[in-house]
Amino acid sequence: MSLKDYNDLNDMQLDALREIGNIGSGNAASALASMLDQPVNIEVPKIRILDYQTVVDNLGGPEQLMVGLLLSLEGDTTGMIMFLLQKEFAHMMLNTLMGSAFPENGEVDEDSESAIREVGNIMAASYINAIAELTGLRINISVPSICIDMVGSILSVPAIYYANISDKIIFIEDEFNQGTSHASSHILLIPEVESLQKIMTSLGLEE
Repeated sequence: MSLKDYNDLNDMQLDALREIGNIGSGNAASALASMLDQPVNIEVPKIRILDYQTVVDNLGGPEQLMVGLLLSLEGDTTGMIMFLLQKEFAHMMLNTLMGSAFPENGEVDEDSESAIREVGNIMAASYINAIAELTGLRINISVPSICIDMVGSILSVPAIYYANISDKIIFIEDEFNQGTSHASSHILLIPEVESLQKIMTSLGLEE
């Protein structure tokens, strides 16, 4: 049976998504450690299928300031992947890479924006490579666009784009530890339903 939306995913398919998330998170931690030249540990990620309002609530409400990085998925799988970085995560990255702080108002300079964009690109590639390796699908990602704004505003982009496709998204929450620093990142993995079906078929999990 073909998937009509994310609600059609069965338990085995959800477990497969969790495994992809686990591998992607491990890859992301390794990539960050290499980029920062420091050990980075990661807790077991939380992976859930949630509606947009629940995602907003989990992120601290619509007025919570975050860094959003949006990338398009292209090739055998289409859709988008969005990274939402807490201010603490952005500060940890900038402090280690550039010796600078993430400003409270979120108004970063060009060099800081470029550094955050590169971190998002590396992390996105970690998750997409996990899917590609497990499925054998060819998946490319676009150059990330960055937005530092309130959660409600950032999430309006995928919410509008996917309004007629699904009201659910794959929500992955990671907790990174670098020395005494702790910071969270959140990944919204939003493949087109047809692409989600293709992923499950490639994994041998088509109903």
